[in-house]
Amino acid sequence: MTQTIRPATPDDMPRMVELLMLDAQERHTKDAILWKVADEAPKQIEKELAFALTAEQQPCQQFWHVASVGGQITGVIHAMMLPVPPIYAGSFGEPGLILPDSFVAADAPSGTLEGLLAAAEDALHEAGAKIKLASFVAGEVWQTAFEASGYEPLTLYLSRSDLGDRGMPAGVRSAAEDDVPGIVARSAENRQVLFDIDPFWEIHPEADARFSAWMTRSLTLRDRDMMVLGPTEDLKGYIIAQPASRLHFPPAQDITGTGVIDDYYHSELANPAVLDQRGEGAGALLRAAEAAFANRGMGAAFVVCPAGWASKIELLESAGYETALVWSVKR
Repeated sequence: MTQTIRPATPDDMPRMVELLMLDAQERHTKDAILWKVADEAPKQIEKELAFALTAEQQPCQQFWHVASVGGQITGVIHAMMLPVPPIYAGSFGEPGLILPDSFVAADAPSGTLEGLLAAAEDALHEAGAKIKLASFVAGEVWQTAFEASGYEPLTLYLSRSDLGDRGMPAGVRSAAEDDVPGIVARSAENRQVLFDIDPFWEIHPEADARFSAWMTRSLTLRDRDMMVLGPTEDLKGYIIAQPASRLHFPPAQDITGTGVIDDYYHSELANPAVLDQRGEGAGALLRAAEAAFANRGMGAAFVVCPAGWASKIELLESAGYETALVWSVKR
């Protein structure tokens, strides 16, 4: 029978839910804590699909495609246009992102995955994406397909599910409003390292002011812990331990027990190739974030790290982190 790849419709939802539950269970077998399946996962998937396929006003463009043979859906792929964070220039426009809640049944015809990928890329291209991103759980078959299509690793998401109870390291303290200028200064160094690694992270001319405003607001948010190392007048580094978001976790996954570390920098990480001072200060900040997560009852930490930042990867791996999710780029 001839295989058809087409945009999904509300009538496809029951089978799409079945496939996406298989997808969630597959992730769960890799790490039961990080990829915990929500108690009402099918309902949550159905709710997200209904919104994506029927809502007239949505926060961003998203696309669902399915592969069908003889009326039976054998695969599904999810993509979206990704808003550019305010501290980056985004002169290339909004990139397109293929999300990890994509799945192909074991009995699907050969070429189904590649056909779905091509359909998602076409939709993103038509929506104006000049750069495409693809996210996948490390070790899955999607990695081979993305690499064959020209994607290269851009960002690693390293995780650890045994945070322990070592407590807060000496010297690390909670950030205060007086620390914001020092955090912004270190963030500027962090952004420069990012840009030097890959111009994808082109810095916005107003990045300092925008980041300062966000840090000031973040101090008022009760769902996160902002910590610094060093005196206010000479901060050495900062780290923010915050709750996970749906951008990295499909709706079937329970994210209440997972924390994410994105804003994280110490001067020991300034050289992306070589770790300075054995990363003692940077490691202390990392342990502080882990302690903060543990105090909030979280069991897993997820750290965002550019694939080209070798010194930061070295620090994280030495602390027991392993790559759980990869974002790749195709230009």
